[in-house]
Amino acid sequence: MLHVACGRRLLSFIMTTKAQHIHRIATGTSIQGLGKKPRTITTDDSPIRVEFAKHADYLNQLNDKRERVVKASRDVTMNSKKVIFQVHRMSKENREETLAKAENDLAAVTNQYMSKLVKELHGTDFWKLRRSYTFAVQEYVEAATLFRFCKSGTLLNLAEINASLLPLTEESIEPLQINVLDYLLGLADLTGELMRLAIGRISDGEIEYAEKICQFVRDIYRELTLLVPIMDDNFEMKKKMETMLQSLVKIENACFSVHVRGSEYIPLLGSADPDYSFLGLPDAE
Repeated sequence: MLHVACGRRLLSFIMTTKAQHIHRIATGTSIQGLGKKPRTITTDDSPIRVEFAKHADYLNQLNDKRERVVKASRDVTMNSKKVIFQVHRMSKENREETLAKAENDLAAVTNQYMSKLVKELHGTDFWKLRRSYTFAVQEYVEAATLFRFCKSGTLLNLAEINASLLPLTEESIEPLQINVLDYLLGLADLTGELMRLAIGRISDGEIEYAEKICQFVRDIYRELTLLVPIMDDNFEMKKKMETMLQSLVKIENACFSVHVRGSEYIPLLGSADPDYSFLGLPDAE
């Protein structure tokens, strides 16, 4: 009888526990929640809470600054492209006038749009937000170096570009300095614009100027082939090196074609009298 009574009590305990477990599942109450209460911070001035609030404010300010940097970068990119388009309008007749207008446009990009970007990226923030403005800086480098080559036939180096940005920043804070990678990426894009410029000069009969461009691009490519392999692994730079080689080959082929076959069609340019000798036909009367 004692064993029977113990068995009944054990069965009753099991059924009660099972019923309580089903009730907890139905009501969403956890077993741990019944035994312990969640720990809460009761004081508003705890060090953890203060530091978390500071970090949250910093992230909010950084996000707001990123939005302003993105907007300023769009302005730099758009107006730098205008400088490049202006340079491509250059011809033998309007060379001085076109370059003078391009110089004014480039100064406006520096003083109006790059200055906004520089003011936003003071201190060390320009390292944290690089991905937000790197393409604008590359476009600016491309425009500035293209104009320098067309004006003097030389390369605008990184030190000269950074020196031109110093007056845009207050002396009390660390100025924005374009890093080597962004400069090289912009320089790689420059070769594509020089390729288009060389083809245009050949069309206008300026063969010597196109050959000068070809030699300039060849020098840039040769120097970068020595530098890029020792740089940190950068897929974007290696990809642009392939594009640079394609641009160089196009310029070389165009200059070579002029030297080999130029005598077949260059004398015909500007001639009012038809000449069909290059087709093996007699002159038309």
